[in-house]
Amino acid sequence: MPEIIVIAHNIRSTHNIGSIFRTCEGFGVKQIILSGYTPYPKLENDSRLPHIVDKLAKDIHKTALGAENLVPYVYESEPDFDRLRRDGFTIAGLEQSEESIFLPGYKAPEKIALLIGEEVNGISKDLQAECDVLLEIPMKGQKESFNVSVATGIALYALSS
Repeated sequence: MPEIIVIAHNIRSTHNIGSIFRTCEGFGVKQIILSGYTPYPKLENDSRLPHIVDKLAKDIHKTALGAENLVPYVYESEPDFDRLRRDGFTIAGLEQSEESIFLPGYKAPEKIALLIGEEVNGISKDLQAECDVLLEIPMKGQKESFNVSVATGIALYALSS
């Protein structure tokens, strides 16, 4: 099984973040990097106002159910892709694109950082350009995409198989 880091960039919903924490814990993800305007649980030496921290932590906990205390996480304003590459990670964006390849059949490298993006708009073009590969979950129904937390679970299952 590869070593996996999940990068959650510009996710708005605390419930999606909580679900992502819980899913990452179940798949043994090494770390979650929360970036952009993604809400995140309390950090040591947190500079946010205490009532904001408490509300976000409570809301994330509703779906994480304690997984936020089990999966290591950091907050970065922007993901540090150069550092991840120096550490041997392949950056894989989960995004529908003309350049993406279907997730089924993709052989994950030993170390992979899975970038997930905004609930509605996905991963911005500039962040897509930072990715080594774009992965897509094939859709069989009429809808164009899955919820970001559901898509994360599908991708982690495929990458860890």
